Amino acid sequence: MEIYQLRTFVAVAQQGHLTQAAEILHLSQPAVTAQIKALEEETGLALFDRTTSGVMLTEAGKLLLPEAEKILAGSWDMLNKARSLKGQLTGKLRIGTIGSPSLLRLGRWLCCLRSRHPLLALVTAHGISGSVLNDVRKKELDGGFFVGKNPYQNVFGLPLREVRFRLAMPAEWAVRLQGADWRSLGRELWIGHSQFSSLHKLSSELWREHNISPKKIGEIDQEATQLDLVRAGMGLSLLSEEVVAEPLARGEIALVDGVEVTAPLAFIYPAERENDPLLQAMRAALYEVWELPA
Repeated sequence: MEIYQLRTFVAVAQQGHLTQAAEILHLSQPAVTAQIKALEEETGLALFDRTTSGVMLTEAGKLLLPEAEKILAGSWDMLNKARSLKGQLTGKLRIGTIGSPSLLRLGRWLCCLRSRHPLLALVTAHGISGSVLNDVRKKELDGGFFVGKNPYQNVFGLPLREVRFRLAMPAEWAVRLQGADWRSLGRELWIGHSQFSSLHKLSSELWREHNISPKKIGEIDQEATQLDLVRAGMGLSLLSEEVVAEPLARGEIALVDGVEVTAPLAFIYPAERENDPLLQAMRAALYEVWELPA
């Protein structure tokens, strides 16, 4: 059964005459007759009764006409959808993510991007700031999120916000370290950060500023793992406010008073792709979701 046969069936039913239907369809009358005959043979049903003035639907034809109209309407909807997609951006975007999705407003951004450009394929790769920066620099990622100062001239960044970090400790340490000075904090165990993590640099700067050199437990790459180690009682760790908010509210961890560090969060991308339509689409969606000044 072909779409053109259904179109002919509907036209004949509406006109009640083969000749008039043929004129509307820009076909010859024999062609219209042949299409109706082929449709009747395929369905095994007589669709029209011939009369002296033209044709009229059989009872079977009356029942099948709404179905044919529905199929034709669906085909027009598909055609209109295809026309609306013509000229849309296509391609695959590889995006590096870090930390928690809420920190990046990731869901809202990807939803905005996808609704504007439905033909884009989105692929995310979760990592840490240093690895995302390196992969963007090598063009293995089209863009990504990064916390800290970008040292590369061939990588551009769109500033999003300042991220605040707090010094977290196991809940059971809170009484012992209440009001502790930096010399005392320097004697405690700290959970080390991966050298590619922005937290590694922030922690090192904090130690230098206060002239301490604490013993580190390992080199942990993900904040979620660092948080779990703090919760388990292993040591102190610098963590973002978004990460510590819920466990702090539940009393699973505590914060060292007065210790606060900030660093910029940016969306980074290869500088040479500044005018790439795909990059422009990503930036436009970021401007909307983050309500950035134009």
